[in-house]
Amino acid sequence: MKVTETLNEGLKRGYAITVTAAELDAKVEEKLKEAQPTVEMKGFRKGKVPMALLRKQFGQRLMGESMQEAIDGALSSHLEETGDRPAAQPEMKMTNEDWKEGDDVQVDVTYEKLPEIEDVDFSKIKLERMVVKADKDSVKEALDNLAESPQAVDYQPKKTQAKDGDQVILDFVGKVDGEPFEGGAAEDYPLVLGSNSFIPGFEDGLLKVKAGDEKDVEVTFPEDYQAEALAGKKAVFSCTIKEVKAPKAPKMDDELAKKFGAEDLDALKAQITERLEAEYTGASRAVAKRGLLDTLDKKVKFDLPASLVEAESNQIAHQLWHEENPDVEGHDHPEIKPTKEHTKLAERRVKLGLLLADIGQKAEVKVTDQEMTQAIMNQARQYPGQERQFFEFVQQNAQFRQQLQAPMFEDKVVDHIFEQAVVKDKEVSKDDLQKAVEKLEEE
Repeated sequence: MKVTETLNEGLKRGYAITVTAAELDAKVEEKLKEAQPTVEMKGFRKGKVPMALLRKQFGQRLMGESMQEAIDGALSSHLEETGDRPAAQPEMKMTNEDWKEGDDVQVDVTYEKLPEIEDVDFSKIKLERMVVKADKDSVKEALDNLAESPQAVDYQPKKTQAKDGDQVILDFVGKVDGEPFEGGAAEDYPLVLGSNSFIPGFEDGLLKVKAGDEKDVEVTFPEDYQAEALAGKKAVFSCTIKEVKAPKAPKMDDELAKKFGAEDLDALKAQITERLEAEYTGASRAVAKRGLLDTLDKKVKFDLPASLVEAESNQIAHQLWHEENPDVEGHDHPEIKPTKEHTKLAERRVKLGLLLADIGQKAEVKVTDQEMTQAIMNQARQYPGQERQFFEFVQQNAQFRQQLQAPMFEDKVVDHIFEQAVVKDKEVSKDDLQKAVEKLEEE
């Protein structure tokens, strides 16, 4: 077997691999001998079929297998010897297309190798971390928001007409073309006007009703309504108003706290404080992480595989195009060409992705099975009642598992760098942190 270098430009590599006819024949012979003891053929005892007959019947198929194994083996040995790590699947092309049995096999192999990345002295990286404390005003604001939530609001009976925000207790029967339909009736149903929990027009039709009123409300189901039999149809709901109630703001006391699972008001305030500071810490980490990535982007230089940059820029351009054209589904659209801005962003993403992967590998950063299981369970909670199907999907989809693992690995690498970098805490206001987060979202 012979391997000859044909290309060496930057990260691009090319090699001509020659597998001799003798090597191929030896591999075929080896495979035939391995199979001979198990082969049965009419006229011969099991395991006694002559090699000449075996070669005649199976030789052509085994030749193809041997050819592929020989080429793969040659490439594998070459990569092990050189230490090259291809950025993508190497391209292989057989150059003697008129090959026939007895000829050598000649194959051209090309790939881009991953760059060599120098070690970074993290102790020389200086970062600032924003620290925000949950003050009394922030806790009070959160408490006020809780007090205004549907879970906290009490409703008291009123004799005047219903208005937006009031709760109406009613019986109703819906009909399409004079016939009741499934799911279109209820008794003692509590409906908050303005909640937009019913078909468009229904809640507006109940404005100004009073207890004891009977009213027919005419509506039209949306064209995209989930029940196809009702989509776009006109309906009439015959409503009997049993009670009209006005919202009453709750008192800020222990009873309110108990509605949210706390023992008393002080315990609820403590929970809110803890939650707010956890949110601030998460936002602060996001800002600090962006600062770290910006620093690494400026500090570290190495060649980028053009194939990875091209693939990433195409993906960015495609994704942004679909965000700007949400009505277009699938790929039935004009060709989307990346701009200079797309390519610049792609270069940053590829660079930082390769850098963090290299740092993580050298530091032996791992995402544990336990961490993956927890992440999968967290994702499964988004599909109540379908958890089992979700777990089966994850088990069968390696690409999804990789997508789930990648950000976890990146965060662990970032934490590894934070531990060694010079990180200075700076106490700031909630507004300052919010502005920093908004700036991240704009970029």
